[in-house]
Amino acid sequence: MSRSLRIIFAGTPDFSAYHLKILLLSGYKIVGILTQPDRPAGRGYKLVKSSVKIIAEQHQIPIFQPQSLKCIKHQNFISNLNPDVIVVVAYGLILPKIILSIPKLGCINIHASLLPRWRGAAPIQRSLCAGDTITGITIIKMNENLDAGSVIYKLICLITDTDTTNSLSKKLAFLGVQGMLETLKNLVKGTVKYKIQNEDQATYAKKLSKKEGQLNWFLPAIQLDRHIRAFNPKPVCYFYINKKLVKVWKANVLLSSKYIKEGTIICVNKCGIQVATSNGILNIVQLQLEGKKIMSAQDVFNSRHKWLSPGCFL
Repeated sequence: MSRSLRIIFAGTPDFSAYHLKILLLSGYKIVGILTQPDRPAGRGYKLVKSSVKIIAEQHQIPIFQPQSLKCIKHQNFISNLNPDVIVVVAYGLILPKIILSIPKLGCINIHASLLPRWRGAAPIQRSLCAGDTITGITIIKMNENLDAGSVIYKLICLITDTDTTNSLSKKLAFLGVQGMLETLKNLVKGTVKYKIQNEDQATYAKKLSKKEGQLNWFLPAIQLDRHIRAFNPKPVCYFYINKKLVKVWKANVLLSSKYIKEGTIICVNKCGIQVATSNGILNIVQLQLEGKKIMSAQDVFNSRHKWLSPGCFL
């Protein structure tokens, strides 16, 4: 019976937590949790537990939060749990070859892209930045190389021109749990088929940096809009005006054939703050002034911020 599997679950963010929650609701036996160490966050830099850790504590599952898995002591901890399979979902640490060899049925990874495209830490964000129209979920049997294992299962997901990392993550998490449950059943039955990835088609999805989120008005409006959606909900795109940081949460693109100096505020009205780019106009719909809450363009229009008025340069 697949429900009698001894599973170690490895994951950290909300995306991972959703998969763990479904495994528990489906009656699977989780014998241990691997998740990233608590990290400082917020204004007070207090240590914050991962979403996966919070669920594990609620269900009294043994939790392990190593900085690295290269230590023999850490490897013995995992081995002593005697797992049949390790399920990895956005964990954030590389599993050494010795750990990959511990579970009887191997280690599977639920990855948020159509591998071999977008291997790495930020597949959802990079697919949005690149303007991809489709993405999906790929489940692989892990090997010692990053996201390079043999493919077990794939599901496709369409990307809309309004998707953000937040909305796309939810779509992919829903697909991910479907694939995960099906794969676990097939592993027990011994009916899994493996397909080797084409290395020539591999691309890498590096982690987003805060610096990368600064809007460059010399890029086309469509590219800036993609970045804004990819950086939502974090680290969030931004620009500076009068040395004040302004975060941009939502925007859209307006077509224009007229040349206006890049970074010029063309218009501020209830529909948005329109900024000239190298190609087209970026219409900023939601923004956040430094130290303030997120506000709509209409709020900005009503408050008459002089430093966000037509003719100003960003």
